[in-house]
Amino acid sequence: MISKEPEHRRPRARRSDGEQSRSAILDAAARLATVEGIGGLSLARLADAVGMSKSGLFAHFGSKEELQLATVETASSVFFAQVVEPAVTAGSGIERLRRLVNGYLTYVEVDTFPGGCFFASVLAEVDMQPGAVRDRLVSFLADWLNQLETAARDAQADGAIDPAEDPAQIAFEIEAALLLANAQYVVTRTPEPVERARRAVERRLAAAAPRPQPSVSHRPPRRRDKADDTQPGAY
Repeated sequence: MISKEPEHRRPRARRSDGEQSRSAILDAAARLATVEGIGGLSLARLADAVGMSKSGLFAHFGSKEELQLATVETASSVFFAQVVEPAVTAGSGIERLRRLVNGYLTYVEVDTFPGGCFFASVLAEVDMQPGAVRDRLVSFLADWLNQLETAARDAQADGAIDPAEDPAQIAFEIEAALLLANAQYVVTRTPEPVERARRAVERRLAAAAPRPQPSVSHRPPRRRDKADDTQPGAY
């Protein structure tokens, strides 16, 4: 779950040389996966990329799938640290939603991975390939959308979003803007798509703000006087 701090981010004793080597391998693997695809993460290809023998990699990973799953978890930890964690301390739902959006766009814009968002890249690759790797990526996407929806729902409870709005729809539209910004940024390497996404999200949130309620007239009823009784048809 991306909403929870990954286990290996908790304070721990100094890592051994073997753990440091594994971390370096997985960092390289995550970067490589956004360029060549997670399906291309064979032990032989990764050994060449990190300058290590294939037998040395075998000491860390028993299979290609184990390597792929460990790479996904490494990318998840990076995403948590850069995107989710900064939003945790937000004082309101709408602030948390804005922090999540800004965190994601910054994560893309600072070239955390050379191929853009790790999860956008690899999920598009494996979406029709059943297995443990696809299942983990689909779970990540569901968790991320839930982060956005929960923040929107909390903002609604705070009164920052109109009660008639659907938080799931808001999350869907925000995610659409983020994904398009990522895709265009990877191609253009310019800030324009990132800024367009920020403006699009702000317009959507402005449109979702509580709508002013129409004023209700409280005019007192008209007094009926004796002259009314003299009018034709009066009883």
